[in-house]
Amino acid sequence: MLNKTRGIVLKTTNYSESSLVAQIYTESFGMQSYLIAGARKPKAKIKANILQPLHLLEVIVTHKDNGSLQRISEARQTPVLQEIPYDIIKSSIALFLNEILYKVLKEQESDPHLFEFIHQSIRWLDETHLNLANFHLVFLIKLTRFLGFYPTASKQVLPYFNLHEATFSSSLPEHPLVLQEPHTSIFRSLITSEYSNCDRIKMSSADRQFLLEKLLDFYRLHRTNFKEIKSLYILEEIFR
Repeated sequence: MLNKTRGIVLKTTNYSESSLVAQIYTESFGMQSYLIAGARKPKAKIKANILQPLHLLEVIVTHKDNGSLQRISEARQTPVLQEIPYDIIKSSIALFLNEILYKVLKEQESDPHLFEFIHQSIRWLDETHLNLANFHLVFLIKLTRFLGFYPTASKQVLPYFNLHEATFSSSLPEHPLVLQEPHTSIFRSLITSEYSNCDRIKMSSADRQFLLEKLLDFYRLHRTNFKEIKSLYILEEIFR
């Protein structure tokens, strides 16, 4: 039976001389692996160039609940990304987000709200002309809402954020996985900001790098098998 769904490409792997396996996070079926026969041939029906990381697709697929490779019969980009593939800053951010998403969505089942969040975030990144230095930080924080460890808000302005407990506190915990001032205040500003105004949050490149490393520690604490992020150094370079 054929099914129509939206998808976000996360990874492709060569399969035989002319085919690919694409790992795509779909709106209807969650993360799936699709065999795309002949994708690397010159006259391929589904060309490999539309299967770049974070490209947004509309696909017609077969689906079987047995964990095997699925098949795609049709695929088209919608919308076509205009700037991410060509803008060095946007493409660097996309490479980082793609690595994060591939790690956290590996076994993700269908979640239309999570899918819509990621889809709209990619579209916003592609279309915006605002400064993007803080975008990836806000994305990581917003993503935790769907993964189950979103920071617990506090009515009081407290000086510490405990990464283990995902809560703000008035006392310093006995472990090093904690944010202290001034980073707690910056972190609180990131939590309450939107993509459209996160460029107004002022911080040094050193503070930005520190907060990013702490956010990745936050993910490691709350997600199993969340290991090294290889593309981290790229962001450190472009936002130095």
